[in-house]
Formats: sequence, structure tokens, C-alpha cells
Amino acid sequence: MPGALQRPAVVSRVSDLIGYTPLLELASTETGSRLLLKLEMFNPTGTAKIRMARAMVTAAEEAGELRTGGRIIESTSGNTGLGLAVIAAERGYTFTAVVDNHACVDKLRGMKALGTELVYVVDDGTEELATAAREDLAEDMARGQDNTIFTEQHNNPANGVGYFPVAHELNEALDGAIDVLIGAVGTGGALCGTGRELGKLISGFTVIGVEPKGSIAFGGPAHDYYQSGTGTPEGAEIGALVDFDLIDEGVKVGDVEAFATCRAVARTGLLIGGSAGGVVHEALTRLPSLPPGSTMVALINDGGEKYMDTVFNDDWMQERNLLNAEAEREIDELLSKLRRNR
Repeated sequence: MPGALQRPAVVSRVSDLIGYTPLLELASTETGSRLLLKLEMFNPTGTAKIRMARAMVTAAEEAGELRTGGRIIESTSGNTGLGLAVIAAERGYTFTAVVDNHACVDKLRGMKALGTELVYVVDDGTEELATAAREDLAEDMARGQDNTIFTEQHNNPANGVGYFPVAHELNEALDGAIDVLIGAVGTGGALCGTGRELGKLISGFTVIGVEPKGSIAFGGPAHDYYQSGTGTPEGAEIGALVDFDLIDEGVKVGDVEAFATCRAVARTGLLIGGSAGGVVHEALTRLPSLPPGSTMVALINDGGEKYMDTVFNDDWMQERNLLNAEAEREIDELLSKLRRNR
């Protein structure tokens, strides 16, 4: 049987390619501390969320809630929907994604290409994040329908279970030498699922959660933000998977800083998504102050290829007052300094 770090040479389903994602050392200090990125964009669909998509569908099947020819409904800003679209296609289910225009266009296009039915809760051209409205509609659509499930990612325990393998992959790759685990907090599944399982394998590490400024999981004030697929906007309930007892520290990173980091990291040869930019910004800021020889692992939940029309588009950024040359220059300089130590 293959171990956590290897898979069969030939697989028969796209979902068999989930996991076994690499670690990249992005930066290090003169005292031997290093920042490693868990590159979840190497999963099918370019995102970590296909891990939990598979787990949620499998749990529904095992509970008898979803049978041959059934229908899956989910409220999604894109990445969860892409994962569910793959699993639905493989297993012969119909998938309906309830969406808004806050999602990156390429995510919506990708879901549609995979056979997904898209149902919008806002008018075309309206960019507001409509999480609460999406979830209400998804729940209403599934209610009373036979062989139909609303996977309800924000409150589905299988979401967190889907990330347990990440902990085992990290533990095996690093032989338990992990001092800090840092990641974005949206549903809470990725960071808390990984952190909870990792706690069964090793001890003494710190868990840091990152959300956008404007999100409310770690307090207010609430306001709009453009980092998609993460955070808890005003009017939405904080997901049941956000485990405040597990998270040692919750921090906020603004869109300007997050996107400046994406653009600076791209100049090292790596494209990361908008919320991943927030995680890397916080990680880079903290790295120099860590005790000598520390290892910080950042969960990078998707790549930047889906953000060519947004984060990496100067016109889009300028129209929203997000383009900040000074912020990019600061990250460029910090990266340059820390990468000299590698």
C-alpha cells in the first residue's frame, strides 16, 4: 500500500489524484527558521477544497442520504463547487451550485465546464458577497427533495475530516518537526481539521488563523472585502468548524496587503490565490521573530491562476483602490532578504 507521500503510478479516477501535495520552502532566516508552503493547488481543480468535497459526499453516501442518480446542492464561492463538480461527475450525481458574482469568473466557468448547474442569488454585475442569501437558497432548494442533499460546508463535520490526511502528510514529510501551523479561516475545515488531527500526532505547535479585515470570526468591525472563499461576512453565521479552542491566535489581513503579497510572490515564480496571500503576508511578517530553528507551515489552499482577471489585473485592482506599489515593494524587499538565507 502506498504511504502518505506516494500514490500508485497509474490511477483510474481524477479524485485518486487528491493529496500528496508538495512543500515549498519560500523563505528562511539567518537563525535557521523557515517558512514552508503546503501547496494545495497541486490537487485536482487547483484547490484544497476538493479534499472536503470528497469527504462530504462520501459521508452522505455512507449515511444513506445520497444514492445513485442523486443531487448535490451547495452554496459556494467557487473552490468547494469545483471539488463537488468533480466528485459528482465521477459518481453520477447532478450538482447545483448556488453562487454570487463575488466569485472569480474562472471558478464559475470551471464549474460550468464540469457540468454544474449555476444558480445566482444576485443580479449580473453585482459583486457583493451574498453568503447568507446563498446558503438560505441552497437549503430551501434541498428541503423535502428525495435523494437530494445540501452539503452545507460551513457546518458539515465531514468538511474537517476531509483535511485529516493533510496532517499525516505534514507529519510524515517533516518527521513531526512543526512549530507553527498557519492558514486561512473560512469554514474552518482546512485549518482546524488539519490542526486537530495533527495534534494527535505531535504536540507543542501553535495554530494561527488568518481572516480578511472585514470578516467577523475574530471580531469586528465588519465591512466588504475582496478575498474570496474565506472569512465570515456580516450577516453570515460563523461556521461550526471554526474551533476557537484550537486556534491559538486569530489575525486579520487586509485586501491590499494580501493581494500585494500575491503579486510579490508571483515574482519568485509562484502564483497563489488571494486568501493565500493573506496567509503568506502574516507568515512572512512573523518569521523573523520565531525562535531559532523553527518551522512554520502555511496552508496554501489554492493557486493564482484563477485570479488573472482580479488580483493580477492592474485595471481591476485600481478600480477598487487595491493597487499599492509601496505595499508590494515592502513584501518584495522582505522576500528578497529572507530568500537570501535559503
